[in-house]
Amino acid sequence: MTTTASVDLTINLISQGKVAGEICATDLVEAPWKFDLEMPSYGPGASMADPIPADSPRQGERPEEYRTASKNELAERIRRAKATLGDRAVVLGHFYQRDEVVQFADFVGDSFQLANEARAKPDAEAIIFCGVHFMAETADLLSRPEQAVILPNLAAGCSMADMADIDSVSAAWEQLEDLYGTEPDANGRVPVIPVTYMNSSAALKGFCGDHGGIVCTSSNAATVLEWAFKRGQRVLFFPDQHLGRNTAKAMGIPVELMPLWRGNKALGGNTEQTILDARVILWNGFCSVHKRFSVAQIDKARAEYPGVRVIVHPESPMETVDAADEAGSTDYIQKAIAAAEPGSTFAIGTEINMVQRLAAQYPEHTIFCLDPVVCPCSTMYRIHPGYLAWVLEALVRGEVLNRITVPESVAAPARVALERMLIARPGTTMAA
Repeated sequence: MTTTASVDLTINLISQGKVAGEICATDLVEAPWKFDLEMPSYGPGASMADPIPADSPRQGERPEEYRTASKNELAERIRRAKATLGDRAVVLGHFYQRDEVVQFADFVGDSFQLANEARAKPDAEAIIFCGVHFMAETADLLSRPEQAVILPNLAAGCSMADMADIDSVSAAWEQLEDLYGTEPDANGRVPVIPVTYMNSSAALKGFCGDHGGIVCTSSNAATVLEWAFKRGQRVLFFPDQHLGRNTAKAMGIPVELMPLWRGNKALGGNTEQTILDARVILWNGFCSVHKRFSVAQIDKARAEYPGVRVIVHPESPMETVDAADEAGSTDYIQKAIAAAEPGSTFAIGTEINMVQRLAAQYPEHTIFCLDPVVCPCSTMYRIHPGYLAWVLEALVRGEVLNRITVPESVAAPARVALERMLIARPGTTMAA
């Protein structure tokens, strides 16, 4: 498998039999608008088997010219629209976006960096967020009211974020309050503090703001948990169980004091004593990209590349994080590679678009994805140059398409939780 080409090109070369390799879904060669008018789904890629809520946003049909334009024509139209708009519009791109979109981003980063960048552009009339829905919501929360936050494809959601919804979390919270009560202990710590990962809806961020909680990212999860334990006896962490477990374990909390909460069961499927003893209650959610990384893949990498440095994202399963050399956010991974001695070899456990981009950016190293199967994030992959050209050219005409707006009743408490997060200084790594 080539590691210098974009993931788009790699997928097409594999599907045509021109290079060796395997892709996880043959539909990856199709343009994302093929799936816009079908039954709701996350689309081909890592999340294709995840059940999707029936009310998930869907992208309507767009003008044919954006579906039939060539790659080069779309690129030229995007450049022209950006030049016309100038500083009126800023394009933000997540590390996991395809190269064909990232090349047009004014800023590329992880969720924490993009959250900060969104509020650092107060003069832009529009923020075009090339990421997924919860990220665009966060940008709307942190930007000025008159700024328009645009998601090029409304179907770019997140299966992990959808695994925890406001009704299920509220029901769990009621059960916890019934069990713990609401009175603080002798040190002034309340019975439980809610912590939501950035990969969650604005409604859940608002829930945390209303209940003394906070938002975290993979960059600052340890700092956020420290903040929470100063204020609470225990933490309810959602939606990603793996980030919560890996972070808390690295802080010295025993795994047996981190029960898993299944939202459709009384006490999350646990005994009353288990929940009373808990330090961290983990929601039964996960990232379908990062759960693909395994100990067997690490063992194979070490056998084939003696001295390989294995770095995985902390959304990976605990056993995978334990077997790796390091675990850290996307920003941590990028900085580790940038600082390495020439000739280093890296096996990386995170989304394939980022890994292949790093391999192209640092040819002096050997860099490859732990998962040999090319399987990008389904929902990040819903963003395509055709959508970006569509929303940018509409802005040139004075038309705002696909605007993401969070109601103020949700936005006000969500900003409280986000501001607490933005004050927390990101950590650097977790020892594996």
